[in-house]
Amino acid sequence: MININYYDEIKNKLIDDEIYGKVKDYSKERHRVITYFEVGKILSEAGKHYGENIVGKYSEKLMIDVGKKYNKRTLFRMKQFYEVFNNEKVSPVMTQLTWTHYLVLLSIKNKNAIYYYID
Repeated sequence: MININYYDEIKNKLIDDEIYGKVKDYSKERHRVITYFEVGKILSEAGKHYGENIVGKYSEKLMIDVGKKYNKRTLFRMKQFYEVFNNEKVSPVMTQLTWTHYLVLLSIKNKNAIYYYID
């Protein structure tokens, strides 16, 4: 079952990010990192209420409504990103890294090692 409130919130954030990315190149990557962190938070909360498969269900709809790049793996990475960094403030240092940097860091299983490489 897809909860429309969570889904609409995710969809709107991703559409806003798509528009923002086309308009403002200077801070596009910073905005993307913050957006993906926020989407990860929403996915984490939705998963607690509707089960872990909610990522798969949302990705099916988002790929149609927003774009194919929002597949299950991408949404899972956003959720993972939030779960690894949810105790951190989104600091200026964190937003200096690109989403691609975070994808590489998330492949590291040890959280201490992730912070080592960020520093």
